[in-house]
Amino acid sequence: MMIKAGGPRTVGVPSPEARLRFGAELQELSGGPRRRLLMVDDEPAFELSFYCGTCPLLFRRLETANEKLHLEDMQERLGGPLDDPDDNGVIEAFGALLPEGEYLPLLLDVEPRLVIPGKEGDYFSGEQITAWGIDQFWRLPQYPHTPYYRTFETVVDADAHLYEFVVPMVPPTWNERRRVEEYVAHMERGTVPTAVAISTLDVCQSALGLADDPAAHWGLTHFLLDGHHKLEAAATARRPVRLLSLLALGESLAEGEDAARLPALRATPLGPNDRIAARKVLPAPTGPLPSARPHSPDPGSGVTGDAVARLRPTTAPSGQPVSQPRVSRTRRQGVRSQSKTSPPGAGSSSTRSETT
Repeated sequence: MMIKAGGPRTVGVPSPEARLRFGAELQELSGGPRRRLLMVDDEPAFELSFYCGTCPLLFRRLETANEKLHLEDMQERLGGPLDDPDDNGVIEAFGALLPEGEYLPLLLDVEPRLVIPGKEGDYFSGEQITAWGIDQFWRLPQYPHTPYYRTFETVVDADAHLYEFVVPMVPPTWNERRRVEEYVAHMERGTVPTAVAISTLDVCQSALGLADDPAAHWGLTHFLLDGHHKLEAAATARRPVRLLSLLALGESLAEGEDAARLPALRATPLGPNDRIAARKVLPAPTGPLPSARPHSPDPGSGVTGDAVARLRPTTAPSGQPVSQPRVSRTRRQGVRSQSKTSPPGAGSSSTRSETT
């Protein structure tokens, strides 16, 4: 349920001072883009969807993702439901953890379902395969390296579907059992606590035409800052939890008009006659898969020059800005070839690109 959307506003601190920031891992030889990253305390925490917009939607936990970013002095204020994104100074408090940029606050009620990768309800083993197919080399789905929560999906239009995920910074098995049980008890008595997340909207669409579902996938992904125990408790008790999402507009792979549609889309649940691609885990195909069209990467870069040109403004690991022209969704839909040089489960060395 959509509770309230705030207006876009500038929040955060200078990137070098932020505990959480977005970054681009660069190739050593040419300086071209290798991975789009969410970083915590200057360590890569998650690999995100590649910049081209035609590679599959992705959030993949990395080996150095071992920190939560909750604020202890905000716990009392988040113990119940916020009624407005601007209540209790929550945005300002968590803004001190984030890189300076433009954010769209969204206040949501979610009923999370815990998903284990490869099991029933896994997006990567289900809906994503209908849109991109099994990886043509590894013949495996993408693998996020973490359990996650699914909370919402709806049809954007005839050519696009919206999928929403809540991603914990650390696995639910790291949560303290006592605190989870306390939240379960509170929720069963009607309490609706509030969690906080930094979010991205990535619009991805395969350009290869190799799968059953040609629709674009809008991935609204919330990375938890506060609320790890609350989300697990809500999934256990099958109760709602309130979520304050700070959507990072400058770090999303989406147009401004796409983000502007989110409040209305988030208020429109999937109808009984709406079709969203397969919800069950699909087996790997048994027959041969068609090959992607060849491409000519820049020597030593692992990606093509066009992919480099499409880099969204972000920050390199050195802290220096990497500014490149933005690619529109219209241009992304014209892309026609793909290369993948690492297995879906190998987050430390993956390079994915689809280029003209």
